[in-house]
Amino acid sequence: MSGYFAGIAILTCVNLLAVLGLSLLTGFTGSFCFGQAGFMAVGAYVSTLMTMRLHAPFPLALLGGCLASLLVSIPLGYPTLRLKGDYFAIATLGFAEATRLVVENLEKITGGSRGIPSIPTRTSLPVILAVTLFCVWLIRNYVSSRHGRNCVAVREDQLAAEAIAVDTFRYKQVSFAINGALAGLSGGFLAHYVGFIQPSMFGIPKSTELISMVIFGGMHSVTGAVLASIILTALPEVLRVASAWRLVTYGALVVTIMVIRPEGLLGSWELSIGSLRELWVSGRRRFLKQS
Repeated sequence: MSGYFAGIAILTCVNLLAVLGLSLLTGFTGSFCFGQAGFMAVGAYVSTLMTMRLHAPFPLALLGGCLASLLVSIPLGYPTLRLKGDYFAIATLGFAEATRLVVENLEKITGGSRGIPSIPTRTSLPVILAVTLFCVWLIRNYVSSRHGRNCVAVREDQLAAEAIAVDTFRYKQVSFAINGALAGLSGGFLAHYVGFIQPSMFGIPKSTELISMVIFGGMHSVTGAVLASIILTALPEVLRVASAWRLVTYGALVVTIMVIRPEGLLGSWELSIGSLRELWVSGRRRFLKQS
């Protein structure tokens, strides 16, 4: 695979890691998060500082960024997850902006608005692909388990879930922590792929891009999150032929698909052997009826 296509594949995996956690928190637990870029920033800066200042091995630096982001999510989630509806989304948006401003003002540590250059580029396609597939498998099993069904119960009707003894706050907190950890991991891989980070990389546009991927693929589908990450990461490259109109075309295509399919590309459909068998049987019946 050429370096160009390998780069697109790596960026797809970086986005997918961040989108997986967001899909669990927003799609399955029902808490709309607009601060994903803030968690990515924590993971990116902590893993970079561990690599460059402490000379930590790359896997240890990734783990450090992942844990730092997870630890930030716990005290942040304790008060904010008690908020209802849009207030939680606004609180997470505020967290992301506060994180960006803190990074900008800690100039001696983070390089301020100029960022940190010359980061060792250690993210390789086989490593990030293996980690991403493992995380997809983990999230897929989690949402299929009893805990995943409890998350869906929280999303559908919190009062009804509490009435059947589901600890709604604990499930929100766990989903928020998993989301933070995956976003931190994503940020660590991103920093060690592009070799440079600055606060503007983790602003509102990045959070919006990630939440768009969750909605685009289907809020209630892990398969949809995977598909949307692949399409929306590769689409700007495919549209390079449109030159200056590339991003306009990209936005228009996303809006058009969301108008045609407001539930997302896959809705709540998941890729599995059982679902493929059902698809085959229903398609065969339809074909036999028509013939």
